[in-house]
Amino acid sequence: MTAQIEIIDVQKHYGSFHALRDINLTIPKGQFVALVGPSGCGKSTLLRSIAGLESISGGTMRIAGEVVNDMPPRKRDLAMVFQSYALYPHMNVRDNLTYALRLKRIPRAERHAKADEVAKVIGLEALLDRYPRELSGGQRQRVAMGRAIIREPKAFLFDEPLSNLDAALRVKMRKEVRALHDRIGATSVYVTHDQIEAMTMADHVVVLRAGVIEQQGRPMELYDRPANRFVAGFIGSPAMNFVPAVTGTDGRSVTLEMTSNARLPMDIQIAEGRPVTAGLRPEHLEICAPDPEDGMTITVGAIERTGSSCYLFSEEAPEIIIVTDGATGVQQGERIGLRIRPERVHLFDRDSTVSLRG
Repeated sequence: MTAQIEIIDVQKHYGSFHALRDINLTIPKGQFVALVGPSGCGKSTLLRSIAGLESISGGTMRIAGEVVNDMPPRKRDLAMVFQSYALYPHMNVRDNLTYALRLKRIPRAERHAKADEVAKVIGLEALLDRYPRELSGGQRQRVAMGRAIIREPKAFLFDEPLSNLDAALRVKMRKEVRALHDRIGATSVYVTHDQIEAMTMADHVVVLRAGVIEQQGRPMELYDRPANRFVAGFIGSPAMNFVPAVTGTDGRSVTLEMTSNARLPMDIQIAEGRPVTAGLRPEHLEICAPDPEDGMTITVGAIERTGSSCYLFSEEAPEIIIVTDGATGVQQGERIGLRIRPERVHLFDRDSTVSLRG
């Protein structure tokens, strides 16, 4: 696949602060890439660097094969969609959509034809004469995306575009943004702090922390084979449980260092008696009778019912979260067993936090 955006050994300094460190990322034409991580991880800085709104301190950045390190934003032929809609309040939808074309002195009839075409793509053909104040939040965001689409740029850059919307509308707009991407064959780079957005929308997810790419790959690769404890805890909702453990004398089993006598067989060879951290996803724990041979026993503390699902929280430390069916009859204070399937256990080195599964 042809690379649309190439980022090679990119650095970004703000004085003594190293905001981006050795960033290497290739984005093929037509791919949807999500940049995800906690606040301050560098994802917005990276997006702004691609756009040219931030100058990089080192490395190389190419767009459509051309080095753009010193190229101003207006010449990079990229379209950016922001968290705020940034619509012109005194212009109707049609004029908002065609503003960039008017600056290029595109004839009026051609501008209006393009506006009609894009309005059909974003589902706003009946609203072209309305003003931003007359639109809902979702409709305004669609206008902002339409304004980007009409320019036919080399790539679309999204900076947390859905964070101002309510939860239900965010779910709807996730599908709409992805559908638009597929319909127009775009190359998209999408910044979000919400890993659910990243997992559900992207072809390729890049997890950043403190200016470093911790791991990148297809969404389910990150879920099934996290490279380290940070990625394991960040990808997945609710977050993965982490329990101290130690490897057995045979080097092919682990024992959890809490209310468990279970010796869980592992499919990898590890040094005898090695301190490790076992990662257990809440959705992979199965409730059973107390004191199982293949698990642990906990006391149920808080219970959160969401309708279709139920979250159980252990009283013991470290806290264990279990996701189970919403109709569960488990009560607060009850002692329950948790059956653990060895093939679902993630193992991390206690000190380096790196995955031991490679």
